[in-house]
Amino acid sequence: RGLLKNFRDGRMDVNARAELTAEGPGWARFDAHHSMPMPSSVRAMETAVAKAEVTGIAIATVTNSGHYGAAGYYAWLATRRDMIGLSFTNVDPGVAAPGSRGPVLGTNPLAYAVPAGKEHPVILDIATSVVAASKIYALRDLGRRLPEGWLVDGEGLATTDPSQYPLAGALMPMAGHKGYGIGFLVEVLTGVLGGGPFGNLVRSWVVGPALPVNQSHCFIAINVEAFEPAAEFKQRMDALIRQIKDAPKAKGSDRIWLPGEKEWEYRAESLAQGIDLPADVRASLRGLAEDLSTSAAFLDGKT
Repeated sequence: RGLLKNFRDGRMDVNARAELTAEGPGWARFDAHHSMPMPSSVRAMETAVAKAEVTGIAIATVTNSGHYGAAGYYAWLATRRDMIGLSFTNVDPGVAAPGSRGPVLGTNPLAYAVPAGKEHPVILDIATSVVAASKIYALRDLGRRLPEGWLVDGEGLATTDPSQYPLAGALMPMAGHKGYGIGFLVEVLTGVLGGGPFGNLVRSWVVGPALPVNQSHCFIAINVEAFEPAAEFKQRMDALIRQIKDAPKAKGSDRIWLPGEKEWEYRAESLAQGIDLPADVRASLRGLAEDLSTSAAFLDGKT
């Protein structure tokens, strides 16, 4: 629904297409020209994968883009070709630095995906803030307070009031200075290296003046075949996974989870039983259907 609003507000151009502006044997730069972020992001990762077939490792950046959705999806694309994928994006500032009164960086998500053999690819998709901004909005819409340590107000003081974000307050970085440092690297790989806006020059796709989106993304593909046969790598990955899964369990714990494992189980359950949409998601989809003057009967199990 937010993307539709972006098109209507002029933040994104429905007729625009990404353009390859520069490239070399192991790198490429794209300008999305404020188009739909997902197609340009897929193209960039697929370009990195194709180049990594030859060079062993390749990187592609995208500028003048918007909210590209799930970072982990683009990283996963590389695993289909037996490659390790990494995905990064900058976002408009919403995260404080240790000691700052306001935001200095975005939530700056990153993701990696590693192929395995008999096991699922191992995928991590995280924001570099203590929590994703979407969780702040979800609790706000439910009328709930936030847990301690998630947010600071306009004076840099801790608050549990979700209405403070994003206009007054700022999210805290995950793990303090560690998350701040990782978020800084994401800013470098996307905005600075990609040649796009960075820091407080990155515009919001949600609030503020309806100006064209200008986020930047970065995609890296690592061809494991450059190091060892893919079959051998995936066999070794399976061994690592089993080593961790079979490790002694803590008292009260009956399972050790891998990054992304819960999502693979949820996917299997959803494919078998359907997706149980939360009430707030159903309400949002009904609103989207109204915006598009179409039916939302599928939400009631109707065709």
